[in-house]
Amino acid sequence: MRRDVFQAIADPTRRAIIALIALQSLTPNTIAENFNTSRQSISKHLRILTECELVHQEQQGREIYYSLKIEKMKEIDAWLEQYRKIWETRFNQLENVLSTIKKQAK
Repeated sequence: MRRDVFQAIADPTRRAIIALIALQSLTPNTIAENFNTSRQSISKHLRILTECELVHQEQQGREIYYSLKIEKMKEIDAWLEQYRKIWETRFNQLENVLSTIKKQAK
C-alpha cells in the first residue's frame, strides 16, 4: 500500500521527527533520544516517512542519517494554500463586521 504525505504527517510523533530533522540530519538513535519510546518505534516512523518521500536516507560510514526533503513539504503547503485564501477572506469579513459594530457603538 502506497502512503501519501498526509498520512505521514497525521501522526504527532512523525511531525515531531520532521521538526527535528528539519534543522539537521540525524541518526535514528539520536532521533530516538528525543522521545519516550523504543528505537523500533522510531524506526517504524522513519520507514513511513521514507516511503512517503518526506525524508532522505544517507549512509555515512556505519551510520544512516535522515534529512528532510523540503520539496515534498511544498506539496503540503500547496494543498494548504487553498484554505489559507478562504481563512484570509473570512478574517477580512470578520474585521469588517467588527469595524462596523465599533462605529455603531460610538
